[in-house]
Amino acid sequence: MAKGEGTEQYSNNNLLTNKPVDPDVVKLAVKREQKNRLSICNKLCYAVGGAPYQITGCALGFFLQIYLLDVAQLDPFYASIILFVGRAWDAITDPTIGFLVSRSPWTRFGRMLPWILFSTPLAVVSYFLIWYVPVFEDGRVIWYLVFYCLFQTLQTCFHVPYSALTMFISEDQKERDSATAYRMTVEVLGTVIGTAVQGQIVGMSNAPCIPTPGDNVTADGLNSSLLLEQEVNATITTVITLDQTKMAYNIASGVICSIYVLCAVVLFFGVKEKKESSRPRSERMSFWQGIRLVMGHGPYVKLVMGFLFTSLAFMLLEGNFALFCCYTLGLRNDFQNILLVIMLAASLTIPFWQWFLTKFGKKTAVYIGTSSVIPFMILVVCVKSNLIITYLVSFAAGVGVAAAFLLPWSMLPDVVDDFQVQNPDSRGHEAIFYSFYVFFTKFASGISLGISTLSLDFAGYMTRGCTQPENVDITLKILVSAAPIGLLLIGLVIFRSYPIDEERRQGNRKLLQEQRENEADSETDSTELTNMV
Repeated sequence: MAKGEGTEQYSNNNLLTNKPVDPDVVKLAVKREQKNRLSICNKLCYAVGGAPYQITGCALGFFLQIYLLDVAQLDPFYASIILFVGRAWDAITDPTIGFLVSRSPWTRFGRMLPWILFSTPLAVVSYFLIWYVPVFEDGRVIWYLVFYCLFQTLQTCFHVPYSALTMFISEDQKERDSATAYRMTVEVLGTVIGTAVQGQIVGMSNAPCIPTPGDNVTADGLNSSLLLEQEVNATITTVITLDQTKMAYNIASGVICSIYVLCAVVLFFGVKEKKESSRPRSERMSFWQGIRLVMGHGPYVKLVMGFLFTSLAFMLLEGNFALFCCYTLGLRNDFQNILLVIMLAASLTIPFWQWFLTKFGKKTAVYIGTSSVIPFMILVVCVKSNLIITYLVSFAAGVGVAAAFLLPWSMLPDVVDDFQVQNPDSRGHEAIFYSFYVFFTKFASGISLGISTLSLDFAGYMTRGCTQPENVDITLKILVSAAPIGLLLIGLVIFRSYPIDEERRQGNRKLLQEQRENEADSETDSTELTNMV
């Protein structure tokens, strides 16, 4: 039987068995609807909780690679190991934490919020130590690997419960979509804050590049007649300036840690987690049972695979764009402002994409939003270095970045709802769906970042060089343009088979609402029977 026919039959059967309208029942329905509504204050407090993940993620994504190469002065091979292992470890912790969260008992604060509260202090300490250059040199690789992995684990303890919290702030699909739009707006603002804090503070203390034989013009505009003098004074100037750069990274990380704590406090005290239905939750399952569960739901697989490739495209662009601006475009002193323009444009256009997906549907928004960034990825590598054109291209690219931020988290609740409609007796798996989505995207991004850093190593990347070999320029152009475009096109092809359109989404919403009303009626009848006895 077709899906639509089943829905219609289900609704008609309910209409046939409806009792005469009781005023008390109407009042109860109105009260239930008001209970599911979220105030603007609730939505804002919930949205603020998404900022720490994006602030720290943006700082790490844009600046960690160049920090490890040019400030900590690690070999590109070791830097690639840190980036890959850190991301891969982060990916592995997501489903693990997701299972632990799904098995957590209910407390008076909820089931998700205690995870957020207890993980925050340790997370900010480990984050600060990522940006600290230890005095010893032999163990620096282990230092960064340990604290990077530790921070990713603790941040997962914050973000997985927070992501799953979407399903517990309200039972109403519209309210969840509205709260998600608030969240995405704040998260993109978080990327602006992360880019601004990290970029502007660090940008004021950029360590000078080291000229190599054959450089006619340095990154600071010095001509060949001054090259010898710079080489003579390079050692003294570099030591002092590099120390200032290290201190700038410490200050920036301290500011971000303070914002992280503030956002966690606002979330914890400003959001009330709603307890699940009184229906018993499903039995606990193992890791592999969880994989079979989520991989057995077709719409979820297609959604995850589609966003896997589109997310990889933007992560690849994010991880290499700072190096691209510094060396290929020659904008060493302006790259932090270019990154800020991208994120500012993304934050300003989130409300537009929320309106667009409401008006034209989420699948249409995916096609338009994802493909809109492709022309600018081509343009940025074809146009010669020009600061004004780069700013314009960056602003336009930020419009597509906004869609990439909003759409995955707006569509995941639809998949969970679809699963609940098809499996009404299987409850309590929200954290598993969210954690496995993050698992696949993070693991793949770890591979891509590791490969991209290794590619720079093979191309002959020179740490803190004023110029780079031609092979490095070609590699950077591929990493920020050709490779992301290919990944975006693959993702768009996969989305063609994504089955949850607006009609099916609205049908699922009605069915779930009817299920909740039937459960509420059953609870009311049970209560009345108990009182009579």
